[in-house]
Amino acid sequence: MNRSKIVAIITGAISIILALAYLLLVQLLDFRGEMVPAPVSQLPQGFQVMNSEFSFPHFRFYDE
Repeated sequence: MNRSKIVAIITGAISIILALAYLLLVQLLDFRGEMVPAPVSQLPQGFQVMNSEFSFPHFRFYDE
């Protein structure tokens, strides 16, 4: 066998091994059950991040 055939066989085997490992990983993650969202009661209540009205005179975004 010449070198290019050996390289093709090795890369094909690596590809098949990676595909099987990915399939196994997906099956294991799927076996864990249904994904449940985080409880909303544990999250902090909403708050105002930014006020659109600035008290500084140099922040004028509109014509007066």
